[in-house]
Amino acid sequence: MEKFLEDDKCCGCHACFNVCPKKAIEMVNDNKGFKHPIIDQDKCIDCNLCKKICPVLKSIEQKYNSVAYACYNKNNEERMNSSSGGIFVLIAKEIINRGGVVFGASYDSDYIVKHVEVSSIEELPKLMGSKYVQSIIGDTYKRAKELLEKDMYVLFTGMPCQIEGLKSFLIKDYPKLITQDIICHGVPSAKVWEKYKNYRREIDNNKKPVSISFRSKEHGWTSYDIKFSYDKNTYSVSHKDDFYMQAFLWDISLMDACFDCHFKKKNRISDITLGDYWGVENIHKDLFDDKGTSLVIIHSNKGVDLFNSIKHRAIYEKTDLDTAISYNSAMICSTKPGKNREKFFSDIENYDFDKLVKKHVEKYGIKWRCKLKIKNFVKRLRARG
Repeated sequence: MEKFLEDDKCCGCHACFNVCPKKAIEMVNDNKGFKHPIIDQDKCIDCNLCKKICPVLKSIEQKYNSVAYACYNKNNEERMNSSSGGIFVLIAKEIINRGGVVFGASYDSDYIVKHVEVSSIEELPKLMGSKYVQSIIGDTYKRAKELLEKDMYVLFTGMPCQIEGLKSFLIKDYPKLITQDIICHGVPSAKVWEKYKNYRREIDNNKKPVSISFRSKEHGWTSYDIKFSYDKNTYSVSHKDDFYMQAFLWDISLMDACFDCHFKKKNRISDITLGDYWGVENIHKDLFDDKGTSLVIIHSNKGVDLFNSIKHRAIYEKTDLDTAISYNSAMICSTKPGKNREKFFSDIENYDFDKLVKKHVEKYGIKWRCKLKIKNFVKRLRARG
């Protein structure tokens, strides 16, 4: 068993897994809980297809002059059940109404995040909402190709690396393929997610949640909560106070490849990019009500046509892309690893989840707390004039 790409370079997109003609590649969790390809040399025929289609080892450039919109869904229920402005569901409905299929990230019965296909509007809610875990692509690239060869519409959604993985796997373009990626901060570890779920289960008397939301808007879009709903009670706290989200936002639970991401760029190969339009209140005040506003970036003629077909169901204004990116730099900039990231992962088996985070997230350190006290003191002095 061997690797053709080091773990700190591999994004786990599954393109090599899908393309291997001998099924010689297995996606295996590393010691941090991220899936990477391992080659069984007894099955390998040295065709090198895995290397040829790896999106990290090749570069696909998009020359289209991307355009951007501030946008939100007119349907308030759909918008409130979405992470941002509820634009994904409009796009997905359009594809399904054309007789197509939508691929996206969904929870299974154990809240493991996997890519699945959906062919009815009733199933779309399972794909809605952010899921801050590495999604398992499985063989969905191959399944998407089967449908495209039958001349069906396919909307494939995912991280930028997953979309480039799909495009590399397919090799050629298909007129009825629509790809939509997101503005991604980074991909958290499935191992960390499992540990957190077990911690929550212990806290919540071994109860299984009915639903999980990483971006509940009950207290607003800008101050969103993480929420576990049970039959009779709910765990709901600000993302700033939840231990899992703290590990994510302090960049100690993310994949190695996220710190030098090849896929963060302004002009992407996807047809549409969706993300939070942070700072929209400073640019398009009439589009801000703290219920969620999407930044919609269109990179292709197919993207333009699709947006034109759904825009009557949305409130939108054209926006300056560079200004929008200045408020959400994750579009083009990789994050930096948290200072205690390696220690966090080396200690993951040795501490309860809350103690693990408190030990390694900087905000709990004495230096950080002192800095925060000084900062708040200076703010109070300025406020007094």
